[in-house]
Amino acid sequence: MEVKTSLLDNMIGVGDMVLLEPLSEDSFIENLRNRFDHNEIYTYIGSVVISMNPYRSLPIFNPDKVEEYRNRNFYELSPHIYALADEAYRSLRDQDKDQCILITGESGAGKTEASKLVMSYVAAVCGKGQEVNKVKEQLLQSNPVLEAFGNAKTVRNDNSSRFGKYMDIEFDFKGDPLGGVISNYLLEKSRVVKQPRGERNFHVFYQLLSGASDDTLKKLKLDRDFSKYNYLSLDSAAVNGLDDAANFRTVKNAMQIVGFMEDEVQSVLELVAAVLKLGNIEFKPESRCNGTDESRIKDKNDLKEMCELLGIEQSVLERAFSYRTVEAKLEKVSTTLNVAQAYYARDALAKNLYSRLFSWLVTRINESIKAQTKARHKVMGVLDIYGFEIFEDAENSFEQFIINYCNEKLQQIFIELTLREEQEEYIREGIEWTNIEYFNNAIICDLIENHQSGILAMLDEECLRPGTVTDETFLDKLNTICAEHQHFESRLSKNSKYITDHSLPHTCFRIQHYAGKVLYRAEGFVDKNNDLLYRDLSQAMYKANHSLIKQLFPEGNPAKVNLKRPPTAGFQFKASVGTLMRNLQTKNPNYIRCIKPNDKKASHIFTDSLVCHQVRYLGLMENVRVRRAGYAFRQAYEPCLERYKMLCKRTWPHWSGPAREGVEVLMADLKVPAEEFSYGRSKIFIRNPRSLFFLEERRRQCLQNLATLIQKIYRGWKCRTHFLLLKKSQIVVSAWYRRYAQQKKYKKIKSATTVVQSYTRGWQARKLLRELKYQKRCKEAVTTIAAFWHGTQARRELRQLKEEARNKHAVSVIWAGWQGTKARRELKRLKEEARRKHAVAVIWAYWQGLKVRREYRKFFRANAGKKIYDFTIQRIMQKYFLGLKSTLPSMSPIDKSWPARPYLFLDGVHTELRTVFHHWRCKKYRSQFTEEKKAVYEEKLEASEIFKDKKALYPSSVSQPFRGDYLEISKNPKYQKLNSAMEEKVLLADVVNKINRANGKGTARIFLLTKNSVVLADQKTGQVKASVPLPDLTSVSVSTQSDGFFALKLKEGSASAIKGDFLLSSEHLIEIITKLHRTGATAADSEQLNIDISDEFLVQFKHDKVCVKFIQGAPKNGNSVSCKRKNNRLLEVSVPTTA
Repeated sequence: MEVKTSLLDNMIGVGDMVLLEPLSEDSFIENLRNRFDHNEIYTYIGSVVISMNPYRSLPIFNPDKVEEYRNRNFYELSPHIYALADEAYRSLRDQDKDQCILITGESGAGKTEASKLVMSYVAAVCGKGQEVNKVKEQLLQSNPVLEAFGNAKTVRNDNSSRFGKYMDIEFDFKGDPLGGVISNYLLEKSRVVKQPRGERNFHVFYQLLSGASDDTLKKLKLDRDFSKYNYLSLDSAAVNGLDDAANFRTVKNAMQIVGFMEDEVQSVLELVAAVLKLGNIEFKPESRCNGTDESRIKDKNDLKEMCELLGIEQSVLERAFSYRTVEAKLEKVSTTLNVAQAYYARDALAKNLYSRLFSWLVTRINESIKAQTKARHKVMGVLDIYGFEIFEDAENSFEQFIINYCNEKLQQIFIELTLREEQEEYIREGIEWTNIEYFNNAIICDLIENHQSGILAMLDEECLRPGTVTDETFLDKLNTICAEHQHFESRLSKNSKYITDHSLPHTCFRIQHYAGKVLYRAEGFVDKNNDLLYRDLSQAMYKANHSLIKQLFPEGNPAKVNLKRPPTAGFQFKASVGTLMRNLQTKNPNYIRCIKPNDKKASHIFTDSLVCHQVRYLGLMENVRVRRAGYAFRQAYEPCLERYKMLCKRTWPHWSGPAREGVEVLMADLKVPAEEFSYGRSKIFIRNPRSLFFLEERRRQCLQNLATLIQKIYRGWKCRTHFLLLKKSQIVVSAWYRRYAQQKKYKKIKSATTVVQSYTRGWQARKLLRELKYQKRCKEAVTTIAAFWHGTQARRELRQLKEEARNKHAVSVIWAGWQGTKARRELKRLKEEARRKHAVAVIWAYWQGLKVRREYRKFFRANAGKKIYDFTIQRIMQKYFLGLKSTLPSMSPIDKSWPARPYLFLDGVHTELRTVFHHWRCKKYRSQFTEEKKAVYEEKLEASEIFKDKKALYPSSVSQPFRGDYLEISKNPKYQKLNSAMEEKVLLADVVNKINRANGKGTARIFLLTKNSVVLADQKTGQVKASVPLPDLTSVSVSTQSDGFFALKLKEGSASAIKGDFLLSSEHLIEIITKLHRTGATAADSEQLNIDISDEFLVQFKHDKVCVKFIQGAPKNGNSVSCKRKNNRLLEVSVPTTA
């Protein structure tokens, strides 16, 4: 049985602040500190999650934790952000309720990381599949892009989000993600032109200069040195822990995954470079003859490079920086700009250019990640927005005012939705609802957003008012209209107590927000609210040849001149906040309050004053009081009875009735006061945490008693079991011993009997042996006597025979000696006579030779040299041919060896003989060929002409014979049906991979080649999928690398080309292409088949032409070739690098 823990088990401090007793600000902070010191960074306030930034990695975000919190009740395990994400996802999936997750906190509190954790958890627990995984990857990869362009290093956070982000993730009825929509709020565009000390500009500037290649920087006309750009602060250019070069590569890869095209990425980088160049433009004053001051650009090199990047005429932009045209209804007035106004125009253009680029990026990402279907979707919103901001020394300006206004609205909707949720649960459970007293910040929201007397309305009215408008006139207007408001303070308000308040400067005003009083400096309110960009600059930007610039500045179109003043920044933000609030009202809210434990960005440091400050302006104490105003704790009857049933004898160990009746019996038995709890329809409500802790204490004591009882029973059972085991063992040992003793006695008796028997049998055997030996000796004696007698008789007869033989031999020897003597005498006579005759013949021959020699001596002396030469040559040639016969090379035509030439004068003969011998052995070798073997070698020769020195795969195919029918289709019964469907002889049958046009994955197909067509069939069923006549085949494309990919390109307009060309992969590529080429060349009605060998070629897929690009990369998935569809126009094949 699975053991489930509870929020109350093994609790460090109090896991839910609603149960904190006593409740005070000090106890609240102390509980957070206690849990933070024990690495418990999450704490609940009811369904709200408080998240402390640990500033280090903790082992609580791994896949095991995801599975632990998956499909678990919210209060079932210890507090965690995964519990809130799982609760929101299951409510959306199972109850069809749209959800939103609101993440707030100040910079550095971990809001961005919290939103990433929520999205990663939802991505991990939702469905799987190719399309679903693609959507999840695009949603997750949108974060690096937005962080690069919208985040910056600040004194509080190295990766601070300088914009508000709200993402709606859309799901289908199964809970699988379909897409998303991102909304951005109030990008801090003033950071583009100026950064506070110790802070940086947006990340993308540093990433581009650090990570881009030298060629890219050269195209963008940039240098890697940060110090050459005025818009980049140098004191914090390098940040520990941030690798700008690696992050740039991550951003480019993320843009590709999201769906940005290469030209779009290049356009974005050109605009970023243009902003950097824009900051380097400087002006100098110049006086005109009429006494007015105007500005001129000091060095026009940066202006020239910027204009080249954006495709703008330099003179047009230069004039826009020097003059301003004011248009009325019927006239235009052109005025010069002094140096200050020129710098204002430059910075305004830079801010607007970057801000509009960021908005375009958000819109472009939305186009890629939006849901493709138009059916109704379930939606989960994730809001990552800046928290309440209070700076020291009256440094709060227009940005902080807008941010705090947004947080006031979020606090208002939080209180309203929390109370509404409480009230709905009370009504649902049948509990009487009592009004809860709480601070309603609607009066503060009205002070800011009222259409007539609100601060934003007065700021807009002041900006639109003709005449001289300054921050002082705006402050005077506030003092006039808001002076009596109880949450507004200034030195000139009608309340006299502020007249002597020296902490309130004359140029400032103070608003008492729900999180405390904030002092705002009025300086810059009017300019920042105007956010004015001169029309001349807009029109100059619109004239650019850069396509993206035209989209960013549509108001610069001369054909659509709009004299109406553009809406102010405050008005736009107010409208955006209103839309956001209406959106949140339609969803079920979930809250994550992020807290920063210290300002040093260090782990294990908890600063009480800083945490207390954040607890106040996040309104966490107010949240706890609202939750505790009714009932502090509630729980369903089943888990409540399961947890506390051991406290009552009637419910322990099992309760057979309904769970509610069991809880009622339990509470009655414990005598808990009736006013401390109430019974709902499915839950019990406990009013005071003391009552819950009383139950927990009783349960702890009872568990101790139960543990003691279990130990006692277990020990008794263990001792009894041991005794019974000993008793059983004693009986077994006794039985075995008695058996052993009897066996031993039996063996002794048996051994003694055997010995007696053996002695008796031995005596009988010896007695019989003696008798047999006596009889044998008697028989041997008779035989011996008879033998001696017979021997004596035989020897006598032998002596007589020998005597007769000796007499006969003597006569024969004497006769033989006489005959020999006679023969020797005759032989001697004959030899003497022969010697005489031989002597006469020798003398005669010598005499005849002497006469001949005398006669021919003169002729011999004349021809001796030639005779000797001819004889010598004849002997050398004979020796040469005999030697060549024994040293001839093998009969292999590829054997190039040949014996060395022995004499120089034989050089020509030696070479000619080598040629003759080679031709003769080639003829002998060819005479052994069959017709099939000749055809194979002709194919090998044609393959060499097509692929040698052109494709890296060719050398490995030379030693492999061309088999043609690799599947044995005529013999294999599996392909009997397919073979019968072929009307012609199959020249080649092999299994190939057909590349899917959508995702680049391969599907096994049977490839058949006949004299007139190419057939593709299903490998499993043998069903014909496609049949292409050879006349419809125009060309074949392959790469130069060692892969097996080839594309069959079909004739446009033919019946076979309806679905487009075929992209296939085979291990026998060389043989397939060779046979295709030979078959196409021999066909009567087809043209010569073209073979295109290139690493990049176009393939027609239905109505689109897709570029197939082969690249070399590191081996993946072993050492195989991988194919991946990058976008609608590119299919990339990665071939492992060969050694």
